[in-house]
Amino acid sequence: MQPRLTVLTLGVDDLERAVAFYRDGLGFPTEGIVGREFEHGAVAFFQLAGGLRLALWPRASIAHDAGLPLATDAEARATECTLGHNVGSRDAVDRVLAQARAAGARVVKPAGDTFWGGYAGYFQDPDGHLWEVVWNPAWPTPA
Repeated sequence: MQPRLTVLTLGVDDLERAVAFYRDGLGFPTEGIVGREFEHGAVAFFQLAGGLRLALWPRASIAHDAGLPLATDAEARATECTLGHNVGSRDAVDRVLAQARAAGARVVKPAGDTFWGGYAGYFQDPDGHLWEVVWNPAWPTPA
């Protein structure tokens, strides 16, 4: 297996709400919800930098497709995975957190200095997915 990701799928409780958050609030490009004609098929895709796609799919549909029971513990789900968004400056961290808050996210950890010399904060999207917005002085950030 080659070490790459092509699609990152987030399970959501309300697909319309999630699409509005990412499209309208954060400005992620999408063609909207597709696959409504199929039971458990409605999904939205967002093209991200580097060829990665973000997919939003109802949690119940993921559970159905994978043959697993639907997880219900929102607090446990929040810390199972984080999404990292690296930016080019401390000010950019503050701007992204403010944009996320204005879009309806909950800032769970305001931006601050990190123990390793960076600057970071966390927000949760309306479905509880945890995003870290971070400036790492040792990592160049693509334009």
